Amino acid sequence: MIVPRTRLLFWFALITLPLSLVGAMASSALLSLAGTLAFILLAIVDATLSFGALRGIRVELPDTIRFSKNREGAIEVTVTHSGAANRNMRVGLALPTAFQSPHEDLTTMLPHDQQQVRLIWPCLPQKRGQFRLETCYLETPSPLGLWAWRDSVPVSSELRVYPDLSRERNNLAALFLNRGSFGVHAQRQIGKGREFEKLREYMPGDSFEDIHWKATAKRGRPITKVFQIERTQEVYVLVDTSRLSARPARPLESAADQPEPTETILERFITAAMILGLAAQKQGDLFGVAAFGSQMHTFVRAKTGKMHYGACRDALYRLEPERGNPDFDELCSFLRLRLRRRALLIVLTNLDDPVLSENFIKNINLIHRQHLVLVNMLRPPAAHPLFSNSNVSSVGDLYRELGGHLLWRDLQELEYALQHRGVNFSLLSDEKMCVDLVSQYIGVKRRQLL
Repeated sequence: MIVPRTRLLFWFALITLPLSLVGAMASSALLSLAGTLAFILLAIVDATLSFGALRGIRVELPDTIRFSKNREGAIEVTVTHSGAANRNMRVGLALPTAFQSPHEDLTTMLPHDQQQVRLIWPCLPQKRGQFRLETCYLETPSPLGLWAWRDSVPVSSELRVYPDLSRERNNLAALFLNRGSFGVHAQRQIGKGREFEKLREYMPGDSFEDIHWKATAKRGRPITKVFQIERTQEVYVLVDTSRLSARPARPLESAADQPEPTETILERFITAAMILGLAAQKQGDLFGVAAFGSQMHTFVRAKTGKMHYGACRDALYRLEPERGNPDFDELCSFLRLRLRRRALLIVLTNLDDPVLSENFIKNINLIHRQHLVLVNMLRPPAAHPLFSNSNVSSVGDLYRELGGHLLWRDLQELEYALQHRGVNFSLLSDEKMCVDLVSQYIGVKRRQLL
């Protein structure tokens, strides 16, 4: 597509207007007409020469570009041309609405002695998820600069925006520094371990329950079983993507000061799952993830390694909340069939709905004997005991505090019901969520609960 430039309009006004005034006189009419036609002919010739100006130009972008939410990034654009002559070019990208950029377009020179030009396009992603770049717009001026030839070039690039883990990394700096494993080596391991290592002859002080009676009968002397502490365990993080996870995650202290928070509960769950993955990788454990809602969405079996962590991260960053309720029956049945080895299951869900909590208690019986289950949810802003808030100045505040007390009491009853089944239940604050989850995980390893 060809469009007029400002230079064409400027020269048209500068030439034709004086000539039209001169042409008002009968003696100069022919001269005025000739000058106008000459300018029009010049513009037509310039437009004709600009046809095919973008022919042979290719635009290439990386197949996959990774970003962190609310952190500045850049897109590398490579423009390849035939190098016939020097030319100026404007490049524009159709960025998704979730991206902000200080530039609407970039201008570059295509030199004749260099066939490739690289442009760096700064941008700031403001939403987590998967996006695509499919169109790039090009514009180059005509030889005289009176016209501009525009064209769109198809491109294919996937933009992946992951949660920003910098704040949580700072809170857990000791874990991610290569100076030990979060103090685990400085802590005494409790228990003798559960994983069989070898057989040896009986020594004074060995427990009778450790005697291997078959080997004793075969050899004719007492033989003892030796166990070692499990170093490699399976850890799964189960993320709830149902309708309650779409609610805003507001800190307790600033719930009233932030009427429109930018992060949802699901965002915090995903961040916590990725942090737990890093912690498990540092500890040498096998890490896996699962996402569930009205049905099972994602399941990545526990493994280890950087490539596997990347697979877990790619499975998490695209999750979006849905409108339905979680199906705990399908979740527990799925885990019962898929997970044969005893594992640590860290469930991130929302159980402040009485119907959902009752359903969860009924279905957790399928897996709580086989696996170690830790249930965690963000503390609702109003869930606290009565008389714990001194800022009550109206009848409305009184009713709100009473409702918060009833919710807190229901959550306490839920905790007692789960503890009776051997399931730990915790209410976490938004600021310390990742720290508390990692502490739970480290505590399980130290106490050899698996």
